[in-house]
Amino acid sequence: MRSVPVRARAYILCAGLGALLCAAPALTPHTPWPAVALLAALYAGCEQVPRCRFLGRHAPQGMGTFFPVLLAGAFLLSPGAAALVAVPGALLARIDRAPAWLRRGWHAAQLALATWAAAHAYRLAGGPAALARDDLAGGGPHAAPDFPYALVPAGAAVLVFCAVLTLLDGGILALAERVPARTAWRGLFARSLAPVVVHGLAGLMMAVLWRSPYGPFAALLVLLPMYLSCWVFAQYHRERAAHQATIRALVQAVDLKDGYTRGHSERVGRASVLIARELGLADERVEALRFAGILHDVGKLGVPTRLLRKDGPLTPEERRVIELHPEYGHEMVRGIGFLGEARAAILHHHERLDGTGYPYGLVGRQIPEFARVVAVADAFDAMTSTRSYRRARPVATAVGELERCAGTQFDPRMVQALVRALDRHGWHPTVTADDPEGGREGSREGGAKHDPERRPDGDACGDANGDAYGVPAARSGAPRAGSPS
Repeated sequence: MRSVPVRARAYILCAGLGALLCAAPALTPHTPWPAVALLAALYAGCEQVPRCRFLGRHAPQGMGTFFPVLLAGAFLLSPGAAALVAVPGALLARIDRAPAWLRRGWHAAQLALATWAAAHAYRLAGGPAALARDDLAGGGPHAAPDFPYALVPAGAAVLVFCAVLTLLDGGILALAERVPARTAWRGLFARSLAPVVVHGLAGLMMAVLWRSPYGPFAALLVLLPMYLSCWVFAQYHRERAAHQATIRALVQAVDLKDGYTRGHSERVGRASVLIARELGLADERVEALRFAGILHDVGKLGVPTRLLRKDGPLTPEERRVIELHPEYGHEMVRGIGFLGEARAAILHHHERLDGTGYPYGLVGRQIPEFARVVAVADAFDAMTSTRSYRRARPVATAVGELERCAGTQFDPRMVQALVRALDRHGWHPTVTADDPEGGREGSREGGAKHDPERRPDGDACGDANGDAYGVPAARSGAPRAGSPS
């Protein structure tokens, strides 16, 4: 109770009083109480699904706010009666934060007001006539609904329902959570509209079947496929979240081990997506290619840290160890099924068209398409990123070097796709290593000591190859473009 500000409690009290006033006209014998009771019990049951021992663990997140039942009530009942449908279920809902009674009251008031407003909008738009509305308590002939016109009042009700929820949610965020008023409502309506529209269509289907000769029981059958679709959607998002968490953990591990390339993985993923879009790849392949770009250097986890952070040139033996990182990375992700083609890109992104790359010296089209994309994205970001040992090269300079190396090191088709994407979207590289004045690497080397701009043989593609090892090109003695890397 103490955690809720006084002004927020006053806001909730006002909402509760408003809900009572909206529902008051329905408290008469003329209200079809059997229909109200059935819909209210159905909604209350939906609220209890997450608490069920057998179904709860598989229930979609947010299953309690099962709007099809509330919107069906708005289409079938008077506004006051529709407001009553939400109250029992909301008051019995599971609440994990205290004070539970205040939160339950707020939930009930919010849904009652939104349903009442939706029912009014539905009637003002001519919904009952379009649905061929009969008396819920009695018989009478069943007329066919007027489609597609029936969608118009239903759409108006959905929009009003969503708008009222947004208005009330923003108010409680500003008052109870102390979110700034200028941002409390930002994006709420847009984020909630699409799910509410889908639930509104299910609610309209329930109302149509309720008014059909098959009666309320047929309307209840709508909820089964609706629940299954919600469950599948929730499972998809859970799986996607697990995928993202796996990717994020691996990338963070690489960034912690190799401070030179902090943020590099995400930008290579972004550049890979730009190329993929230009190539017209399917969405699922674009997503897999994004994973490939993000995880292309995950094999560095298997390389000794002393080599990644070594001062001075690498010995031939040390270079051979570092050149194993694509194979290390492939082994690390071999069992991650959702990566698909990304695994081949992790293994082969250091191959070159002329066959002088590693680990297997593949030539031309023998190199997987994803690997050819990531190779271009990797080199481009390495050249355009500011590191503690050198300044970033301009985008135009990096593009020129990629075009110069096309045909020998890079696939010309991938290079041109990146050029077109940059013309359309631009590029915003960021600093990826510690500040030269105070960072770990900068303080040790003085920042400009290894600046390739000061090398007489400074070569952008050569710099990209050196960065791919995880060490500066000037330190590692990385080869110039056109030679083995």
